[in-house]
Amino acid sequence: MRRFLPAFFVLCFAGVAQSPPAPVWKFAISGDSRNCGDVVMPAIASAVLASGANFYWHLGDFRAIYDFDEDMVPPASLHLNTPHLNIISYLKGAWPNFIEHQLRPFGSLEVFLGIGNHEMIFPQTREAYLAQFESYLNSARLRDQRQHDHDTGSFRTYYHWVMNGAIDFISLDNASGNAFDKAQMEWFRARIAEDRQNSAITTIVFGAHEALPGSKGMSHSMCDSPAGIESGREAHNLLWDLHQTGKKVYLLASHSHFVMDDVYRTPYWGDRVLPGWIVGTAGAVRYRLPPGVTGGTIGRTDVYGFLLGTVMSDGSIQFEFKEITLDELRRANAGKTPDSLVHWCYEENKDQTIPAPVACAINTPR
Repeated sequence: MRRFLPAFFVLCFAGVAQSPPAPVWKFAISGDSRNCGDVVMPAIASAVLASGANFYWHLGDFRAIYDFDEDMVPPASLHLNTPHLNIISYLKGAWPNFIEHQLRPFGSLEVFLGIGNHEMIFPQTREAYLAQFESYLNSARLRDQRQHDHDTGSFRTYYHWVMNGAIDFISLDNASGNAFDKAQMEWFRARIAEDRQNSAITTIVFGAHEALPGSKGMSHSMCDSPAGIESGREAHNLLWDLHQTGKKVYLLASHSHFVMDDVYRTPYWGDRVLPGWIVGTAGAVRYRLPPGVTGGTIGRTDVYGFLLGTVMSDGSIQFEFKEITLDELRRANAGKTPDSLVHWCYEENKDQTIPAPVACAINTPR
């Protein structure tokens, strides 16, 4: 004799099965804090801490290096009586200044660092970068991850860490030649293969300073070199194939100094679109948006802020841009930074050059 559950229980079970995913935890991410980062990053840190985020991830470009940052040498038009800074003292103090004024405000919150192209401007080197930022690149979490992976190598500028056994965060290095080098790509292929085999991994969050080729970031991306196009295209295709297995994949970048979503919905990628964001809004001179940004993409410039990622119970991630207002900048800098410099960073720190389209952005990778 067949048994039937009462309709009440059927409806209850159906309701449970159809319940939407619930938020579980959060993280924050942005990049490009040169120029006015000493003014902007303390306000970002305050907002990130208030959000309850589990960590902050910086996608690179900490200081300008090729010239003085305006938060270290204020514009002459402001007539501020600041100590003279020569190029030798600037280069010696640029990265320690970044740590003291832009990272210390996060307090005990865990911070991850990606490397940007400005970290590689002469006379800076990867060796100097690794030495300066060892405490971040060789943190307890990253050491434990390498041990778990049976990775006997030393800490590098690229790495990954798994959160809660389910979400793999991968930070890559395209700071030189707009590309991922050979050793890094070998490491990345192995990383993706392991994620494919690990049923516990539901989600991959991929971050690098420059956006992969074929994004709406146009020329300011890995499109800028043949090696960048080749290695970036392979990285995208590996992630796309992983996405096809049912795992969730998200791509994050900075380098362009604006915020934009849906950046890979372009003719270059056709129907192989992965969700992607550009968020270069942590203090750098703000760029104009590329012309003709369409297709559902939301782009904003002349803003500062960060992406807040909310991890849901099903492994999906919802991203929201959190803008930093002038009032928040003033509160974070009260008694530490002249208000005229805070106002200059908010109103004047911008570049009016319109980015030009490039062939990489319109040619298909097939």
